[in-house]
Amino acid sequence: MTDNIDTSPTTAASPAASHPARRGVLAGYGATVFASSAVLLVLEIVAGRLVAPYVGVSLYTWTSIIGVILAGLSLGNWLGGVWADKGADSRSVGWVLAAGGLYCLLSLAILNPLGAAVQSQGLTLLSASFTFAAVLFFVPAALIGIVTPLLTTLALRLDPRAGHVVGRMHALAAIGSIAGTFAAGYWLVQSFGTRAVVLGSGLALLALGAPFLRGSARPAQALLLVGVLAAGLLAVLRDGLVSSCDRESAYFCIRVVERPDLAPPGMARGLVLDHLLHGINHLAEPDLLIAPYVHGLDELAYAHFLSAYDDGLDWFFAGGGAYSQPRAVQALSPASSVTVAELDPMVTLTAAESLGLRPAGMTIEHRDARLALADSDETFDVIVGDVFHDVAIPYHLVTREFAALVRERLAPDGLYLMNVVDTFPDPRLIKAIAKTLETQFRHVDIWMEQAPEDPRVTFIVSANNGPRLPRTIPARRGFERAWSRMTEDIMAYGTPPREIPLLTDDYAPVERLIAGLLLGEDG
Repeated sequence: MTDNIDTSPTTAASPAASHPARRGVLAGYGATVFASSAVLLVLEIVAGRLVAPYVGVSLYTWTSIIGVILAGLSLGNWLGGVWADKGADSRSVGWVLAAGGLYCLLSLAILNPLGAAVQSQGLTLLSASFTFAAVLFFVPAALIGIVTPLLTTLALRLDPRAGHVVGRMHALAAIGSIAGTFAAGYWLVQSFGTRAVVLGSGLALLALGAPFLRGSARPAQALLLVGVLAAGLLAVLRDGLVSSCDRESAYFCIRVVERPDLAPPGMARGLVLDHLLHGINHLAEPDLLIAPYVHGLDELAYAHFLSAYDDGLDWFFAGGGAYSQPRAVQALSPASSVTVAELDPMVTLTAAESLGLRPAGMTIEHRDARLALADSDETFDVIVGDVFHDVAIPYHLVTREFAALVRERLAPDGLYLMNVVDTFPDPRLIKAIAKTLETQFRHVDIWMEQAPEDPRVTFIVSANNGPRLPRTIPARRGFERAWSRMTEDIMAYGTPPREIPLLTDDYAPVERLIAGLLLGEDG
């Protein structure tokens, strides 16, 4: 957007608003600030999804992303102000926007090699998420940050009302950021996929910069065009436009993977949500539970109810995922009633299409499990909590208040089961969950299949107000496995229970409790 009008300061007697040409230029400046700010927030929302298949999404991941982008934006604001004082013109804005667009295209080519490099180095979650954010998004954040102070300074040459101009530009930047946030979160990612959104963001920045570069030298314009074409070609050759997700929902990057190592080809498939293998299903044998923790949940339920399991129980599953255990219950106990609260309808659709789920006969609610359980007027024999990822713990499902809700919805001889990933031998989150459940249940126990070779362990926690389960639960069917009650051993080792917090809706520091898993070598 070149300025073909007098840009000397106007006077109060002849305000910019009375000059149509100046008014048009000022509107263009404002629109550019609005749109570039929107693009930056689109990139920020997309960043979480781009990182998810490699390191998951957690409080630490979002902290890294937001911190890096704010740092880049702050640096850009400062550089833009200095550059403006040194006489930058509208072409400077064009080149900054073009550079930002070019970097977005290059980031698509960088993403897959960067992910492979981060995973091969064995970085902690904090280091990995910070590296991703810094490499992919610091530069475009800094470049976009330059735009607002540059255009604000140029606008002040056309309109001397400093308060009006500065206030208007800041407001447009803020409104653009809001629009970009809502557009990305509610529409763009789910409709087009993250890589297409990054591509579109890059092209949008290039389009925003083009009007400001009309008067640039032809060799410079040709060089920019070559750079854009080269970046685009590189992105294509590096599979930068090929998503690693089969589906991108509002919540997850969803993938289905074949597991021929566990069953004949086409018979065993796993569901990957973000970076985590969430479950494995045998398509021909729904009652064959491959994942040890799912198998353990089922065997603990049978050990508690015995023949009543076969006769039929009322089950509530907080979380569906691969629907491994709901499928098994349907096959092993056809008279059972199965209710599943799965937040993401795309997860259910994927399970039905690719993982052998037959939803008929189940009651499936696509909403938060706590809300679904609170609104239910039923009493359940078994409540299973299978909603916990290794780096993303829905804290409101581990609190004393939720435990009280579970107790209210359980039959007097009912059983509550849950699985949680933590570190061994001092799993502080597991200890906190057990301590919290003890406020509502007579027996709370921690179960392990065997002594782990890896400090990262999927524990099973059981809670009930009836008879205590036996010390050892052998598998009655399927794989030869056994689960041991480790409650006393785990609670006595490492951090003493008195130093472990009671989890409540007001205070549930789950990220701090699994810091060893998230930040240390155990992760």
